[in-house]
Amino acid sequence: MIKSKRRVSVKKTILIVGFLAGILISTTALAQTKPDRPNNNLINPMTDKHLNAIVAGYKAVFTCGGTFSGGKSQEQIGREELVGIYPNYREAQAALPEAVIHMDEKYVSAQYADDMPPRISVWRPHLGCAQLPIGATIGDRDMLPSIDVEMPNNKNKAWPNGDKISKNSTINENLNAVIEGAFSGKYGEGVYTTAVIITTPDQILGEKYLEGFDIHTSHRTWSAAKSIAATVIGAAQYQGIIDVKAENKIPEFQTKGDPRGNITLENFLHMGSGLYSRRMGNRTADVYWGGGKLDDNGAGMSVEAMPGTRWKYANNDTMLAIRSLKGAIGDEQTYLKFPFESLTYKIGMHDTKLETDWGGNFIFSSQVWTTARDLARLGILYLNNGVWDGKRLLPDWWVDYVKTPAPAEPTFRLGEAGYGAQFWLYPKSRFPYLPDDSFAARGNRGQNIMIIPSKGIVIVRRGHDDSSKYRFDLAGFTRDVLKSIE
Repeated sequence: MIKSKRRVSVKKTILIVGFLAGILISTTALAQTKPDRPNNNLINPMTDKHLNAIVAGYKAVFTCGGTFSGGKSQEQIGREELVGIYPNYREAQAALPEAVIHMDEKYVSAQYADDMPPRISVWRPHLGCAQLPIGATIGDRDMLPSIDVEMPNNKNKAWPNGDKISKNSTINENLNAVIEGAFSGKYGEGVYTTAVIITTPDQILGEKYLEGFDIHTSHRTWSAAKSIAATVIGAAQYQGIIDVKAENKIPEFQTKGDPRGNITLENFLHMGSGLYSRRMGNRTADVYWGGGKLDDNGAGMSVEAMPGTRWKYANNDTMLAIRSLKGAIGDEQTYLKFPFESLTYKIGMHDTKLETDWGGNFIFSSQVWTTARDLARLGILYLNNGVWDGKRLLPDWWVDYVKTPAPAEPTFRLGEAGYGAQFWLYPKSRFPYLPDDSFAARGNRGQNIMIIPSKGIVIVRRGHDDSSKYRFDLAGFTRDVLKSIE
């Protein structure tokens, strides 16, 4: 009986230890696969080979954009574009060979496996860099879309149509001190500011660049591109091509009985589509770095909540809004030319490249390369209520529309922004020290455009912050800029 009891006791001990070990292993696994990491699906984890393909794509597309759109040296790209990346990519990237820049042919290749072709990113005029799908070779580059668009020559025109600026007769030392603070770390420990512009519709009040940058140095907007996307949608609304209140025109959603066909363009703009996404932001690595098509990835999600009833920040909502515009326009060439002919080149954004996937879909949730001055021009368009050079480009109600809170927006917290239609909102109820009509475009690593119509001012701050550690205090910076110019 004693042996029998001991055996039972041993069995219980083994079961308890095993149970606790299982909890420990599960907890450790969860801790190692945080929601902001790409390898976070415990049921179907990303293989090491696919992770390397994704990371090689990251290296290729940033080196491509930095070289051919940004005008950066390879040393700059390594120091600024390829650091501060997703934590789970860093080890893999360090182990992979350097990307190879093919200057004459305007493409970049990045090797990741002995038995596979390198990842390839190809630059095109106007459209910037596009990745070929995993497994494709440079011989397949003819699959990439291209366009021929006339770019007006505004080089010798005065700001904001061109880059000629008149020197201020008076120097605002207080404003200059605030701008210096953006570069010295006053508005965030460890942040890496590359450019600041403070401007009215007529005059640049203050401007500064990090050494190695100038007015034509471009880098990725990250999610500030979402606000450019909304502005393109606004131009299409003004021209009668689409109706933001109407159901979407995404071909993949138009099968009879598909509930996704009921999602309106407005639902997408409000981050209220209700489509499934595993996490806030639904990291879109297979499109951004994996050479995947939006048709195959973003259009493959099912409904998770009724449209308009839930706010959930999602890259795919923005990409699908622009995919709906493509469906409404119909012709691919007309669609690809539309943002340039109806918006960016109209307002002098000549250094702006709007990137696509290899299937001809704009990746407007993140992949736009542009300069600080071009972002300032976008802000000025909003200060001017959608009018540029006496010509209306946006509906007269569009500014109010994008800065009106979405039906279901982020939970109210003092000091945290709300959300409108692809713009972040900074009302007095959340930020008592800012004007009530403050709203902003915001992107990863510190890409910011603060627009304040009541003050007639646009504040642009660009950076290469390591977003996993540091964040620039845009609201505090805006507060101090406003105080300095009162």
